[in-house]
Amino acid sequence: MTWVQYTLGIVTVLSAIVAVALVAMTVTRMVKIIRLGESDPTRTGPFGPRFATMLKETLGHTRMLKWTKVGIVHWLVMVGFGGLFLALIEAFVEVWNPTFHLPLIGQWSVYSLFVEILGVGTVVGIAALIVIRQANNPNRQGRMSRFYGSNMGRAYFVEAIVFLEGLGILVVRGAKISLGAFDVPVWSAPVSYALSAVLPASTTLVTVFAAVKVLSATVWLIVIALTPTMGVAWHRFTAFPNIYFKRNDDGYKALGATRPMMSNGKPLDLEEADPDTDTFGVGKVEDFTWKGLLDFTTCTECGRCQSQCPAWNTEKPLSPKLLVNALRDHAYEKAPYLLAGGSRDMAGDEVGITGEGAEERLKAIPVDALEAAGRPLVGGEDVLGVIDPDILWSCTTCGACVEQCPVDIEHVDHIIDMRRYQVLIETEFPTELNSLFKNLENKGNPWGQNAKDRLEWTKGLDFEVPVVESELDAETEYLFWIGCAGAFDDGQKKTVRATAELLHRAGVNFAVLGSGETCTGDPARRSGNEFVFQMLAQQNVETLNTVFEGREAGTRKIVTTCPHCLNTLGREYPQLDGHYEVVHHTQLLNKLVRDKKLVPVSAPAGEETGPVTYHDPCYLGRHNEVYEEPRALINATGAAGTTTLTEMPRHGDRSMCCGAGGARMWMEERIGKRINFTRAEEAAETLTEAGGGSEPSGTLAVGCPFCRTMMTDGVNQTAGEAVQVQDVSQMLLTAVKRGDAPADTAPEPQPETEGQSAPTTDAPGTATPAAEVADEAAKQDPTPAGSDGASSTGTPASSGNGTANGSSNGSSPEEATPERSNEN
Repeated sequence: MTWVQYTLGIVTVLSAIVAVALVAMTVTRMVKIIRLGESDPTRTGPFGPRFATMLKETLGHTRMLKWTKVGIVHWLVMVGFGGLFLALIEAFVEVWNPTFHLPLIGQWSVYSLFVEILGVGTVVGIAALIVIRQANNPNRQGRMSRFYGSNMGRAYFVEAIVFLEGLGILVVRGAKISLGAFDVPVWSAPVSYALSAVLPASTTLVTVFAAVKVLSATVWLIVIALTPTMGVAWHRFTAFPNIYFKRNDDGYKALGATRPMMSNGKPLDLEEADPDTDTFGVGKVEDFTWKGLLDFTTCTECGRCQSQCPAWNTEKPLSPKLLVNALRDHAYEKAPYLLAGGSRDMAGDEVGITGEGAEERLKAIPVDALEAAGRPLVGGEDVLGVIDPDILWSCTTCGACVEQCPVDIEHVDHIIDMRRYQVLIETEFPTELNSLFKNLENKGNPWGQNAKDRLEWTKGLDFEVPVVESELDAETEYLFWIGCAGAFDDGQKKTVRATAELLHRAGVNFAVLGSGETCTGDPARRSGNEFVFQMLAQQNVETLNTVFEGREAGTRKIVTTCPHCLNTLGREYPQLDGHYEVVHHTQLLNKLVRDKKLVPVSAPAGEETGPVTYHDPCYLGRHNEVYEEPRALINATGAAGTTTLTEMPRHGDRSMCCGAGGARMWMEERIGKRINFTRAEEAAETLTEAGGGSEPSGTLAVGCPFCRTMMTDGVNQTAGEAVQVQDVSQMLLTAVKRGDAPADTAPEPQPETEGQSAPTTDAPGTATPAAEVADEAAKQDPTPAGSDGASSTGTPASSGNGTANGSSNGSSPEEATPERSNEN
């Protein structure tokens, strides 16, 4: 044994001992910090489905592969990180004995090929990720880089270590081949053999290379042990439990139903809540559940959520990534105080560390931790708040962040929990919400209209709409839930009238509640007013249970034109013992077209009015996985001409929000550029390109009343009257009515207002829904079948979310070109 082997051997062993000891201490402390969170018994079991989901999302990289190129190269790095562990063990001994091989498998050609592939894959994968990071460097792209705000130094360190680890495998093997100490076929180690041709035969060289490989691993462990908030490194370990403990044990993402407001591990019924013992939302970082704290710890700072966030992409201060990172840093900074038993009441007085010796115990706590304990979780710069109110209230709850997160962080749930505390305890919220809350509580709808006017939309129909007085008649198949917008908004009245007429034509027996209907409570819950939500929801559940009394599961059917009502009725009311089979009107209409109960007819030649694009509503698409049915209906109407409709760059599960969700419909948009303007401009650009002209013209199809309002406003302000906004049902009705006209008579155009012209169609089509909907809603697989091949009815059984006024974010709205779907 040479002095080099002896010296490097001792150094590597000592570094390994220090690394393992530090990591063990840090992991123990991290577990203690995470356990500071509130209990959440819903995260345990059943083991089988949760474990299967974890394996699928980690080894299968199913969520990473939403961005295909990045997903592939990241998979190579991940597999190399775990698969080369034995090679690292081998390198420990090679420092002392350069000719050492693992017993039994060390010179087995199959194992050699396995190691070679992993080594090359690691080097190629991390090199690609380095290139991608540099191509999206925030120094060049500014806010529009998904890495803006990420700790680039930490990322460079991790990338360098991974590169050294992968390269280390190959050069150690190459040096051993050059030495004649590694006898495997060339085909099982081609790169290593190529390296051996330029490496001298030297035992010292093998020792040095092996030592560098070992030290790169131990230094990495020491650094991350000293930096527990280094998510770009720690996610290699924490991603596994974070995915395992995701909200839904069937593997469904944390969208759809909002997580109930919890206290002491149980859903909180506000009628029985005790202000002295119960927590109302999240007012302190320790009020998050332990899963929330694990979420914060796991964030990789990859910025996928940030790149898709409509608020961030319109110059608002909310970045889901930066919000999670701020909560993580605050939690770990405050942890010494909390671990020492510290706690403060709502007035800010110390109630945890009291009595004899309290002063000495407080002095023993680091100053930074005491300062963190005094910071409000939500507050402006003047009070050193962790999360600025403008950040909290910019969220539209569109779910783009949750949809894209590769490690299943539940951003929307955390934001709503913080809003709950602000509304229910602090009474701090945007002033515009006062009117919303008052109208919901007193009138049962956001506009403050009278319940007796809920049937105004039926005026002008040439048939009678049945109104339910108590129980549904036996022959009535569907309850048609009109929703507040359908009842009171002039634009949405056209949608519900068109849907009602189509159902009538198809011979579907349906009825409505009329004045017996009230708001589902969606805007109240998303804005944090759980009290008003529970009040409205309990009232509706009582009404609906009466209406469906005596009906078996599978026959308690509701159809609605509003995705927000769809989501609340179908996904959230089961939390209050309201179990119904709820479908969106596009799903039911699509089935009726396929069953030939509705027969759309294409427009005669010469009557085409331009291309069509479709805006995916967030609560229909991402939250409820309904993507195909609206598109099938549009194609069935022939409205898109001889080809299919033209998709916007951001569509499907990457569709950009209209800006109305999360109760933003009733709040002023004072920061940055208006979200609906940005989306309308994208639609206008798409229609311009599809039409081959210099100006936009055609139809922007929608499937949501909120989207209709926001897109109509956006189109009027940006694209003009040449672009009309229509619900899919209106387009279908126009196509169906063509079959009523004599062959030699052109159909009468459907009258429109709001700056819209008649619905457009010009080519035949056949609706091909991805699944039967209403009749199978109760027995379907609860996990939707992919982002663009949905089989969901929107209610999986177990998954229960003007002008610009300038920017304060450092650049003007005009400079903020939206980042669209990409692979970087």
